[in-house]
This record gives sequence, C-alpha cells and structure tokens, in this order.
Amino acid sequence: MPPERKINMSILEMFGLAPGKGRKRSASDESESLRKISRQLEDMDPEEARYLSAFAYLLGRVAYADREVSPEEAEMMEKILIERGRLTAQQAVLIIEIARQQNRLLGHIDNFLVTREFNRLASLEQKKDLLACLYAIGASDHSVSNLEDNEIRMIAGELLLEHSDFIAIRSEFRDYLDILKHKE
Repeated sequence: MPPERKINMSILEMFGLAPGKGRKRSASDESESLRKISRQLEDMDPEEARYLSAFAYLLGRVAYADREVSPEEAEMMEKILIERGRLTAQQAVLIIEIARQQNRLLGHIDNFLVTREFNRLASLEQKKDLLACLYAIGASDHSVSNLEDNEIRMIAGELLLEHSDFIAIRSEFRDYLDILKHKE
C-alpha cells in the first residue's frame, strides 16, 4: 500500500471496521508482511500459504518482543515451521528471516492485521496450538520474559481465545515464566 494511502486512511479502515464489511478483500486489506511471506509459499494452496504466513509472522512477533531474536528463538521457529508447516529447512529459514524483518520494520502496523487474518483462518485448536508454539519460542532460551509473556497474552486476546484456554496453555510453561521464578 502506498504511504499516502496509509495517511489518508480513516481509523475505521485501519481496523477493518469501515462500512461495507462484507466487501471483497482488496490488496489494501492485506498486510505487507503477509504478502511478502506468502510469496515464498507460491507452490501451496493460497489459503494454506496465508495461514502459514500469519503463523510464521506471529512466531516472529513473540521472538522479537524484546527487540531482538536470539539464535535459540530462530532455531525453535525453524523447527516449528518444518514440523508443523511441513516446510523444507530452506523455506523455513527464508520465511523466518522475512518474518523477523517484517516484525522489525512493520510490526507496529501489521501486528493487528496479521493476527486478525490468522483469527479468520484458524480453528480453535489451531489457535491453541499457535499459543503453545509462542510459549515454546519464549522458552527456547529457558526463560519466558515478561515482555514475551505479555505479547503472548495480547495475541491470545486478539485471537478471541477464552482466558481459561490462555491460562491452561501458559501453565504448561510455568517453570519458564520469569515472573514466577524465585529471585535469589
């Protein structure tokens, strides 16, 4: 989307609440992040590519919560995308790099748009699975920071997950949560 389009966009349009909600999706409705990542998955079914693109972006969103992506987080992201997304190692590395760059450059703009798209595409079980993956990213260095935990909590809310679902998944990672660790 050209920069002048963003400036002229109303607040309702930014959040997808403009009149004509039932209208067809246009290129301006998509986030730049999803378009870039999806291009790397051209051989897949378009809906599956969009799902995986949003999934990868959200993994990167948590990894980048503290404004850096550690080698452990990148390795965990790659492992998750290979196992769950059935991607090759080369595709996973490329998609992770794009997701990292897009989170760094456009995260403040695309976070809501990408999460809204994932919410549209994913089933309840897929959303819960994503949440567990997000905590796995945070715990990859043996510690889920408060920044990562808060980002995951925000994503769970944006995905309209029940608080009980969030708590159930979070409790699986309780030993890694900085906020619950005893400071000596």
